[in-house]
Amino acid sequence: MKRTVEPKVLYFGTPVVLISSRNPDGSTNLGPMSSAWWLGYTAMLGMGTSAQTVKNLTERPDCILNLVDPAIVAALDRIALLTGSEEMSDSKRARGYRYEPDKFAAAGLTREPGELVDVDAVQESPINLEGRIEAIHDIGGPDSHLCALEMKVSRVHVREDLLMSNDRYIDPLQWDPLIMKFTEYFAGGAPAYASSLARGWQMPPMPLPVGSDS
Repeated sequence: MKRTVEPKVLYFGTPVVLISSRNPDGSTNLGPMSSAWWLGYTAMLGMGTSAQTVKNLTERPDCILNLVDPAIVAALDRIALLTGSEEMSDSKRARGYRYEPDKFAAAGLTREPGELVDVDAVQESPINLEGRIEAIHDIGGPDSHLCALEMKVSRVHVREDLLMSNDRYIDPLQWDPLIMKFTEYFAGGAPAYASSLARGWQMPPMPLPVGSDS
């Protein structure tokens, strides 16, 4: 038997990413998000249009995607309810968000200069993808406040133990990405960490994906 329902979010399992983007003052903003997929060397990233990350990438399109594994899930969760924007709606505040200009420090993560782009990567991330936003597409209608960012990946950095012998492939048995299913973190099919987002997303209005306020 199946029932017709209206879930608050349709998050059946997507990888978690920390996006490095450049703030107007030249510092690096670190934005967690979890609506990402890849085709060839193009990444599609879904975010809320009010996010500081989206504002940064609209003006300064260079960025780094820092992929997340279970080893750094605690650091990720420490900034899950932080925003790089001083302007915040009442609904964001109600979900527990607060302004934080230095998310690297708040997360306890280490900065590492990008090679092709003028933003900092996350040293602890096992995989870093440098590139540039090529286009930003509105999605979900004029009142959704959501967008899809199309990124061209120009350079890929992978921790050596994740590579297969010819360096052309990442070992799928070694790479265990952190996955968000609905509002909980999973790795290897099992819960990975108690999510702060799950507590903040139980109240109306309908929540946006991770990254909507980053």
